[in-house]
Amino acid sequence: MKMRYDVVVLGGGAAGMGAVKGAKDLDASVLLIEREPFTGGVLNQCIHTGFGLQVFKMELTGPEYHEFYRNKIGKFDALYETMVLNIDFDENKIKAMNSEGIHEIEYGALVLATGARERPFEALRVPGTRPAGIFTAGLAQKFVNLENHLPGHRAVIIGSGDIGMIMARRLFLEGVKIEGVYEIMPYPGGLTRNVAQCLEDFNIPLHLSTSVVKIHGKRRLEGVTVAKFENNSPVEGSERFIECDTLVASVGLIPENDLVKGKIEIGPDEGIFVDDLMRTNYENVFACGNNVCIHDLVDFTTTEGEVAGRNAAMVAKRESLPPRAGIIIAGSGIRILSIHYTTATEPFKLYVRVDKPMEIATVNVNDKPVKAAVNARPSEMIELTLNPQKIDLKGKIIVSAKGVKK
Repeated sequence: MKMRYDVVVLGGGAAGMGAVKGAKDLDASVLLIEREPFTGGVLNQCIHTGFGLQVFKMELTGPEYHEFYRNKIGKFDALYETMVLNIDFDENKIKAMNSEGIHEIEYGALVLATGARERPFEALRVPGTRPAGIFTAGLAQKFVNLENHLPGHRAVIIGSGDIGMIMARRLFLEGVKIEGVYEIMPYPGGLTRNVAQCLEDFNIPLHLSTSVVKIHGKRRLEGVTVAKFENNSPVEGSERFIECDTLVASVGLIPENDLVKGKIEIGPDEGIFVDDLMRTNYENVFACGNNVCIHDLVDFTTTEGEVAGRNAAMVAKRESLPPRAGIIIAGSGIRILSIHYTTATEPFKLYVRVDKPMEIATVNVNDKPVKAAVNARPSEMIELTLNPQKIDLKGKIIVSAKGVKK
């Protein structure tokens, strides 16, 4: 089946829905392609609160946020349970497949909103067997919240990412014994509010500079050995065995960009490089959300999606966008940037992450301070508003952070 749309959006999560709305607001014809049978992405399994504070000015659960935003969009064309097989960026064509057959879709502009995937436990290369009972945090969340199945009765959480801490609380409330959360770094990997609300409020212990070094069990997990770590190496003699039947790994997310590797400019952290218009190295291809960089809040990804969708609609309608005028480079103290190029035309949001904890961090643009952050940590984004009327955003722009190390 052959189709033609002004804007095609790949991915129906929070960023993808934002892109659909942004394009629809400019009266562009829009097609959403989603591999699940519904929109929402991970929102559907996130039944905890904490969503919508930026977009709706109220605290919502994930499914509530999804429903509220879906109602804002209204009707639109979509292909669900559909996998994209190939994208021809030169011919502006997509080949996708579902139960109805092969679809050839021509687009005026394309928005990539493919989100992120969990880093698997195997990436940690922990020695031992691989019995039943080892889950990523997102899979455990899906089992409990959507499938109504408990993964086990006695759990260890490896990694202190946000989903891991949220699942520690969720499993505790379902009667699972949580032996502890073990984080290899000397600081938590998630938001401060989740450390307080998910762990401290329920007396769930958080062990920093500690991780799993061996798996025990054949058919079902019987326990793990944990050890203290210094300089990313286990401390000899610090090992101890913990009996458990469930291991939940919350060790980070990876931007989902396998489909476009080698064609779209991607950084060493697997995120797509975009400018302040959310435009990639192709004039009519945009990206937004967690496939650009891993965001703290869903609200941020939705807002980015709206920007990408509006600009994609403008390109599809043959309106010219300003060229790139500057390149943003991560300087000392900065680990992640959400945007790498600027057109130096309109104010925009730039999200950064520091590379180490700092009690007070001063974020600088070309050595000029633009924002101070208290208790800055790599796990928490710092939001900057860059205005070309106040800061020179042409040429080479170096973003750095200086502060007192914690």
